[in-house]
Amino acid sequence: MAITTRRARAPDQGSDRATALAAPVVRPVRKADLDAVVAIDAQITGLEKRAYWRGIWQRYGEAPAPGRQFLVAEADGRVVGFVIGEVRDWEFGSPPCGWVFAIDVLPGLRQGGIGSRLLAAVCAGFRMAGVTKVRTLSARDNHLVLAFFRSQGMMAGPFIPLELDLEV
Repeated sequence: MAITTRRARAPDQGSDRATALAAPVVRPVRKADLDAVVAIDAQITGLEKRAYWRGIWQRYGEAPAPGRQFLVAEADGRVVGFVIGEVRDWEFGSPPCGWVFAIDVLPGLRQGGIGSRLLAAVCAGFRMAGVTKVRTLSARDNHLVLAFFRSQGMMAGPFIPLELDLEV
């Protein structure tokens, strides 16, 4: 499934920015995309996690099970963003729903609709899998990500995450 829409507006400052960006095509990831995904993640997180992304590729890209999605947005011949999600069944007593656990867009190309297209595409896949709800988690101080998901209509859900530091 590939989704194409109008040309994306890219802000006019920074190294990744352009005055006009070809309409991004959202499509399943290919092995050749992995270097771009690693680079986007490293640019955003400050950490290159190549082994992690190789494992994600093997699980979600190379041989995905039904309900698993690893999609990229491609514009002007390059990967400019990605999203990964899967349908999970009965976690914490919840009926099957879609979970988005990674979404990123090159920082200089944000606010051009690419993230919205990626989220819409993964949600379309969830709908085709028969689920009617999508969830994600975010750090409470990650205002950028929280603002993005809220702008897409997401709000606080019925669960409260809990954690415990384990002594090593």
